[in-house]
Parts: sequence; structure tokens; C-alpha cells
Amino acid sequence: MKLKQITIVVSFFLLVVACKTNPFTGEKNLNFYPNSQIFPAAFQQYNQIMAENKVVTGTEDSRMIKKVGSKIATAAERYLDANGYQGYLDDYKWEYNLIQDDQVNAWAMPGGKIAFYTGIMPIAKDEPGVAAIMAHEVAHALADHGAQRMSAAQLQQVGGAVVGAAVGSKSESTQQIISQAYGLGTTVGVMLPFSRGHESEADRIGLTLMAIAGYDPMVAADLWRRMKAQGGQAPPEFLSTHPSSDTRIRNIEKWAPQAKAEAKKFGVTNFQS
Repeated sequence: MKLKQITIVVSFFLLVVACKTNPFTGEKNLNFYPNSQIFPAAFQQYNQIMAENKVVTGTEDSRMIKKVGSKIATAAERYLDANGYQGYLDDYKWEYNLIQDDQVNAWAMPGGKIAFYTGIMPIAKDEPGVAAIMAHEVAHALADHGAQRMSAAQLQQVGGAVVGAAVGSKSESTQQIISQAYGLGTTVGVMLPFSRGHESEADRIGLTLMAIAGYDPMVAADLWRRMKAQGGQAPPEFLSTHPSSDTRIRNIEKWAPQAKAEAKKFGVTNFQS
């Protein structure tokens, strides 16, 4: 198969794949997986993770996680309702848990399942810091980033199969070189930037959500300064799934005033910091 034919096949596939509008950006995003398919699987996996780990309950931190999560989700609903997306959250089953683990991490699953690890709490420091993390994770869930990453990985596999078919007549060593080049090229040139784009998008959406919830979005910049101060050798940004801390801090400082301006549309003028 010639390169032109490959391009036609892949382009046609891209034209017919399912897309979904991001309610915060208005952009059409790649997404093969409807909520009815991906949410039940995510809920089941989340329950399994909770069963296999020590979930912290009855502490000040665990109560704060739930309190802040509820406030951010309410802010999201206010924003969505005001912008013509009534009912967007109907399939979401929000849940916020704190897991006893030294990992400096928090994560979100499709459908609104959020987890914090106790290891990140000293860096969060206080309620506004928790809100910065929570809003970022809620933003991932709202923007369907999990489904998008799965969709992109599926496309990468399809592209690999097309390339494999195109070089099938070549020697085994040539096939291997081309396959490796395709894998490296699509990972560094497509998949990693795709992931970094999601992180930046979640940062920006999260700032708006935390501002509507009454938290100062500039707190997120301080959070990333504390995260950076933890040290550790990070890979170059172009080889990472996440933007560098410096990039995130610069972006947050640029976007925070816009988030406050958006919050004022909802009558929020005082921000907890």
C-alpha cells in the first residue's frame, strides 16, 4: 500500500470516529467511548482499588477531601448549567476518597471518581491547596481525558497496523526499524504532547472551577512551587506526560486572573487563599 493510500485510509477513519464537544473549550475532541460504556467499567475499577487499599475515614483530611470535592463539583454544575450544558453531569457519580499511601499523587477516573493519597497532603498544605488539586482532577473527569487517551492509543494501534501492512514486503530487519521509528515518532511527537495538552487543559479548567467554588486560583501556582521544591530528577518536558513545573506555574499565573473574572460572573468576588 502506497503512502497516499495509507493517508486516505487513516484520514477516512479519522472522519468517521466519534467526537464529543468539550463544554469548557467548545472544541471537538476525539472520543470513541460513550459514558454508558466507559463509566461502569471505571466505577468497578475504582471500587476494586478502594477495596484493595486502606481508605482513610473520620479524619480532618478525609473530611476536607469530601468537602472540597463537593464544592468543586457544585461549581462545575453551575458553570455547565449556565453555559447550556444542563444534564451533562447526569451520569456522573462523584466520589472522593483519601488513601493511606506515601505516593505524592491524586487521580481521577471517568465519571467522577477521585482519589488522593496521604503523601500529597503535606504539599497541598491546606484547604485551598486541596482545592487546586481537586479542581484539576475534576477537570480531567469533566473533559473526558481518560476516554480521549484510550481513543488516541487505539488510533496509534490502527496506524501501526497500517504501517505494518505497508512494509510487509520488506525484509524483517527493515520492518523492525520502521515499526520502531513509528512507535517512537508517534509517542514523542503525538502521544506525549497529547497527554501534556490534557494536563494543561485540566490546569486551566481547574482554575475556573476552584475560583467559582470560592478559592483563589493563584494558590495553584504556590502548590506547584511546593511540588517543584520536592526535588527529584524529572525527564525533559518533551519526553514527559506532564508539563514541567515551571511551565505550569507560568501558565497558572497567566490564567488565574481570567479564572477570577469568570467567577465574578457567578457573583463570586471573595476568594479563600
